[in-house]
Amino acid sequence: MMLDWRLEKTLFLLAVQFLTRLPVPRDLEFSDDLLVRATKYYPLVGVLVGSIGAAVLWVFGLWVPHAVAVLLSLAATLAATGAFHEDGLADAADGLGGGLTRERALEIMRDSRIGTYGAVTLGTTMALKVAILMSFAPLLAGVMLIAGHGLGRMAAVHVIATTDYARDKGAKFTVPTVTRDGYRVALATGIAILAFVTLFAGLTAALCAFVGATLAAQVFRMIFVRKLGGYTGDCLGGTQQLGEVGALLAVLMWL
Repeated sequence: MMLDWRLEKTLFLLAVQFLTRLPVPRDLEFSDDLLVRATKYYPLVGVLVGSIGAAVLWVFGLWVPHAVAVLLSLAATLAATGAFHEDGLADAADGLGGGLTRERALEIMRDSRIGTYGAVTLGTTMALKVAILMSFAPLLAGVMLIAGHGLGRMAAVHVIATTDYARDKGAKFTVPTVTRDGYRVALATGIAILAFVTLFAGLTAALCAFVGATLAAQVFRMIFVRKLGGYTGDCLGGTQQLGEVGALLAVLMWL
């Protein structure tokens, strides 16, 4: 069966629109069904965001110290996504840490204000990213920026595919889901990311990145499933962030 490249382009751009602040055509076709089908491109969007960070890291690394280039690359990825996933991590941490009951945890996650749990979790996560990337040589740091963003979003797609949604499905927004074929496409993107890491850092580094991202995401998944009975959008943001850090940390531990 031949691919409808016009449709696939629309799905990819919808994923870009949903996950980032990057410009897309204003006349982009939209529907709940298309938004669900666009989920398969989340890891590819991660590669795009990570590539922006890597480009900033490598270009500015020609003129400024590595530590400064790392911070600028982080700022670039935050600007590209509007801190979308970081906000989810903070809200999830506030809800899971401060909500004594499932209902209270879900209520806290709806609050846009950041609390103590969210601030500490987000601050620690961001500090870990910077510290780890500063520990890598510039080339590897850029490669892992691309891989971490892609694998983190692959971990989020895996949660969507294997976990129930925690909130009322009668809500007035599209519940994040992924089709069976869409999950295969996302998985194939993850495999391509591992091949990319293998090319520049070796097979062991690629395996470490995969195991690290998977373990971090699954540990977090166990926490929110136990507390909420499923995932929320904030949990997916947290999954992406922790999967990204898990990939970076595992490679650092291997080196």
